Amino acid sequence: MSAAGRSADGRLLGGYVVLYLVFLYLPVALIPLFSFNDSIQAAFPLKGFTLGWYQSLADNEALYGALLTSLFVAMIAASVATLCGVTIAYMEMRGGSRAASVISGLARLPILIPGVVAGIALLILVNLAGLGPSRSAVVLGHVLVALPTTVVVMRSRFAAIPKSIAEAAADLGATGWPTFARIMLPLAAPAIGSAFMLAFLTSFDEFIVAFFLAGAEPTLPLFIWGQLRFPKALPSVMALGTTILVASIAIAALAEALRRRGLSVTRPAPGRIPASPVTATR
Repeated sequence: MSAAGRSADGRLLGGYVVLYLVFLYLPVALIPLFSFNDSIQAAFPLKGFTLGWYQSLADNEALYGALLTSLFVAMIAASVATLCGVTIAYMEMRGGSRAASVISGLARLPILIPGVVAGIALLILVNLAGLGPSRSAVVLGHVLVALPTTVVVMRSRFAAIPKSIAEAAADLGATGWPTFARIMLPLAAPAIGSAFMLAFLTSFDEFIVAFFLAGAEPTLPLFIWGQLRFPKALPSVMALGTTILVASIAIAALAEALRRRGLSVTRPAPGRIPASPVTATR
């Protein structure tokens, strides 16, 4: 292919990427824009600048209740999902048994299950268990939703840790649990923090499963869904959505920074021999 042909293909690819990004992110960018608009109509031209919609959030007790419910559910669900994800990923990557691989595959399976199907199945399950739609039911549902994220993150982290580290620990007389607790966990700590944050975001933003399982205590996404029935509440919803968007981006960025930091622990600089974590823990 000639240089002119490659240049034309590059321009076409670049144009496609630009159009894709505009289609994907322009609607998201409009939410913060209209949240400062001094009008209940989300339309151009803008009427003026105001912070009133953000101030109105401070006086909404129902909003605070839904926020506290979402924070509680996300903290518990993320903690349980991270604990299970660490255990499952370590079993698969270091144990190497067939059962561990099957368990890991089942833990990642919810990614492929449509949310509506998962929500209906979980609703039937919690009703049979006697829980019914409740905060506890939402926690269980969100553990299922967040678990694949933690397993995927931790699998990649444990896979990046050289097997020679565990072999050196075994040569020094360390058994399975000391090796895991004193060597593997410290090396995987940044990834564990990243997995927890991503699981927290997954639970906090999840709507479909919470729609089926929530009882009298709605989560924040359910509260936002309910407010959309009232046209006058739309600007406050956009202000709330902007706040959630900024917080989500900050948490996701921190999770990615932790993940990269964890990778750098076992990725020595060129020409440099890293210190052995085995000898450091003796």
